[in-house]
Amino acid sequence: MDLAYIPSPSHGVLYLGPVPLRGYAFCIIIGVFVAVWYGNRRWVARGGRSGTVADIAVWAVPFGLVGGRLYHVITDYQLYFGEGRDWVDAFKIWEGGLGIWGAIALGAVGAWIGCRRRGIPLPAYADALAPGIALAQAIGRWGNWFNQELYGRATDLPWAVKITSVDGGRVPGTYHPTFLYESLWCVGVALLVIWADRRFKLGHGRAFVLYVAAYCAGRAWIEYMRVDEAHHILGLRLNVWTAIIVFVLAVAYIVVSARLRPGREEIVEPAAAEDDGITGSADADSADAGSTDTAAAGAGSGKGLRKSPGKTGKD
Repeated sequence: MDLAYIPSPSHGVLYLGPVPLRGYAFCIIIGVFVAVWYGNRRWVARGGRSGTVADIAVWAVPFGLVGGRLYHVITDYQLYFGEGRDWVDAFKIWEGGLGIWGAIALGAVGAWIGCRRRGIPLPAYADALAPGIALAQAIGRWGNWFNQELYGRATDLPWAVKITSVDGGRVPGTYHPTFLYESLWCVGVALLVIWADRRFKLGHGRAFVLYVAAYCAGRAWIEYMRVDEAHHILGLRLNVWTAIIVFVLAVAYIVVSARLRPGREEIVEPAAAEDDGITGSADADSADAGSTDTAAAGAGSGKGLRKSPGKTGKD
């Protein structure tokens, strides 16, 4: 008898009249909100304008959702185009199925478009957003809990997740909650990036690439535990190979980038820097005018150029 386990929701969707409220969609939306909110705080701290992160996210998020769905459908095409399958299901994103690799890749294209329109370097934007993306993934993984999917091997551990659905060939029982493992790992990745960014002043995309490398390290072993259907290459799941390859590329980028472009960008948003420069110039002009008036008044009274006795300038 199972003494303890994580229960699964009996339904992944609630209805407000005719309007369906899906747990999976809520998790994605909350994750995006957290990523934009925290990314905006980091962007402003680096010298950017408040609101810029959200403006660029208008491009990045839709591209990311399309990319994530495309990756899932392409790598698991048999779920939608196999015998007895309905290809229309490929468009039912609310039923689950977003590949993080495609989401990041195509999301980066959307972010690049948004950054280019504002004259902002994409690596600086990615660095500001990196820990927020990890937190968004941590929240988004709970959408898999609502859908009773992406669990691991059977187990009787007290934190096992209890699967009750029989849809899609599921077998009711208690399994490793790999969605929970990945969620906790992503929280750890976010904390790692925040710490490393403060400690080493990461710039030129290195904070973002650190997030990518750290996520891949965890995804590889978590993916190995999963039991859902997947393509295998040389005995390993496709996503394990993807994690290994992306991890190696990420580490190589960190090493090469640190040598070629050390430090952090001094200006992340030219428009914000120009605003600061205009303000600074006005203040400087006022200060100069005040100094001139003071010197003139001093010269008229015969006291403006008088030195104080006992002061040598070597204090």
